[in-house]
Amino acid sequence: MSGEPMSSLKGPLEGLRVVDAGNMIAGPLAATLLADFGADVIKLEQPGVGDPMRHWTPVKEDRSLWWKVIARNKRLITLNLSASKGQELLRRLIVNADILIENYRSGTFERWGLGYDVLSAINPRLVFVRVSGYGQTGPYRHRGGYGTIAEAFSGVPSFTGFPDKPPTLPGFPMADSVAATFAAMAAMFAVYDRDHHEPHRGQEIDVSLYEPLFRLVEAQVIGFDQMRLVKQRRGNRMEEDSPRNTYQTRDGRWMAISASSQKTFERLVHAMGRDDLATDQRFRDNVQRVANADVLDKIMADWFVTQDSDEVIALFDRENVVAGLIYDISDIFRDPHYAARGNIVEVEDQDFGTVRMQDVVPRFLRTPGRVRNSGGQIGQDNEAVYLGELGLVADEFARLQAERVI
Repeated sequence: MSGEPMSSLKGPLEGLRVVDAGNMIAGPLAATLLADFGADVIKLEQPGVGDPMRHWTPVKEDRSLWWKVIARNKRLITLNLSASKGQELLRRLIVNADILIENYRSGTFERWGLGYDVLSAINPRLVFVRVSGYGQTGPYRHRGGYGTIAEAFSGVPSFTGFPDKPPTLPGFPMADSVAATFAAMAAMFAVYDRDHHEPHRGQEIDVSLYEPLFRLVEAQVIGFDQMRLVKQRRGNRMEEDSPRNTYQTRDGRWMAISASSQKTFERLVHAMGRDDLATDQRFRDNVQRVANADVLDKIMADWFVTQDSDEVIALFDRENVVAGLIYDISDIFRDPHYAARGNIVEVEDQDFGTVRMQDVVPRFLRTPGRVRNSGGQIGQDNEAVYLGELGLVADEFARLQAERVI
């Protein structure tokens, strides 16, 4: 990066104006992804209360550490959108905005007089990204949307977990995070369309929490359509791939293996000293290995439990076997590859001096994104935005504060 001009440090989205009118995870994370790459993101919060993420654990000294990450790289202002004066201020804010993101229950913005028809009349170039549990249409559109419910509705937990245990939900807000990624991607698709195709207008984008996950289940829809296949819970196995599991080593670590291709399987069993398995008719190809997965899994497990994890990793590296230890966050902080890639960065923070968090992904080599600051205090940029940019006079600013509009 030392050879790049300083302008490259501003990111590829420099000059893009985004208004983040969401709360919690899905909408705000979509805005964070854009902010990471240089977009000017103005984050709206309820006056005196703030985004609920300010109170999510882990909490240190009454400050949410999660907030530090999801609110990074944003300018923070307060605005009560349920108040008529707050709605008018939003209309003024979007005059020069490229993207507006919200993730309220379907119909809320229309009730506030802030539907796309109203906003696009003010700014025809506006891209309005709307994230909700079930989308803006359909019989469930008015239901509240939470990631856990969306995950259940997507069908993913039905085939996640072990067959003798209940369906398993992910240990992080997966539906919100995946929807946020799709929302950010869709916003940029729409900006490209606006800037390169007639009539050079923005558009409304409808992102539900469940549909991005449903899109990612890939062959299940066509499999059910054509063969009435219903995917079942198989633990760490996959019915399309064997061996595919986690295996415990002698020193108590867990190793992940996936060896569906024939060459990958042959390298694996050669490294294990079991070339005979490559010619065993039960394991001669992936179809047969899946059919005999119980037998193969036991062979694999019996071998791994006699080996120490460091020795296995060194052996597999030499033999070009695809495998990896299951990491927890303490492993990640110690790992040299994470360090070499700069996946964790140190950021100046108003409360704690410095904090460390994930760096920006994906990696742009010419115009990289970067973490410029961690999430800050509620309303810290009110004066800069309302007085400096919207042109409110001091008396009006004070009056709106007293009325809890800002």
